[in-house]
Amino acid sequence: MEVSWSDQRDEVAAALLAGGVVSYEIESRWIIEHVSGATPLEWPELQRTAVPLRLATKCDELVRRRVSGEPLQYALGEWSFRDFDLMVDSRVLIPRPETEWVVEVALAEAQRCGLRIGKSAYGRQAHEHVADMGTGSGAIAIALERALPDANVWACDRSAEALAVAAHNAMGNATHRVQTAMGDWFDALPEHLLGAFALIVSNPPYISEAEYVELAPEVRDHEPKSALVSGVSGLESIELLLRAAPRWLREHAAFVCEIAPHQRDDAIAIGDSTGAYREVFVIDDLTGRPRALVARRG
Repeated sequence: MEVSWSDQRDEVAAALLAGGVVSYEIESRWIIEHVSGATPLEWPELQRTAVPLRLATKCDELVRRRVSGEPLQYALGEWSFRDFDLMVDSRVLIPRPETEWVVEVALAEAQRCGLRIGKSAYGRQAHEHVADMGTGSGAIAIALERALPDANVWACDRSAEALAVAAHNAMGNATHRVQTAMGDWFDALPEHLLGAFALIVSNPPYISEAEYVELAPEVRDHEPKSALVSGVSGLESIELLLRAAPRWLREHAAFVCEIAPHQRDDAIAIGDSTGAYREVFVIDDLTGRPRALVARRG
């Protein structure tokens, strides 16, 4: 008996619900869209057509993985960030909306620093330098490259596995001005670029050891701990970056960093204590929570 895509989606939703997945409705839609390759606009025409057996089997496998506790993004093997898609797996963090907001803040700072926002012109030489520290999947680096046509983007990470994912995503999104570099934070950058960066952005580890234990199992048991946990306080990586970034930033440049909402005051205090920034402040995200730390050079 043939099963329609509409029936298949109902079956997927029911299986997810039975497996304890709270957001079963939206996740069933994402699974069907991924397996069928159809967009929401194509759904009215698709829903009455029969599901090929191999695709029904693929749906079943994705449901099995999701119900086992694996994040849907890893099961699908891809996820959207801003206006492009990324390959994601357990080597890197899953891109989140909070980080998209940090990119928006970073681009505003880039424009304030004099960088041009727009599409790249063929044959135009990039003459600016920006960096994404702890790039992971490459999400921030790729977003910066797509929006800053005059910038060479350094995607830095100490994990060779993460850089392999970032390089794959950079190639898949035809971002020719993204340079991956391996090293512990700023050790990844060449010394001759000291003081040359117009913008440095990071989504560093900012969870404490105590907070890590309390994370949802699908995060704690699947996403890389090294990309989540900073140390005892959760502020260790943020402090390191705030103190090291000024050597690499040119005058009037900016450092933009994702933080947890409760870290707002401590992060500002750390930035102010360096004496290297003209101003340090935090911008709330779209939900009204402190999210993007901005430190501007004098």
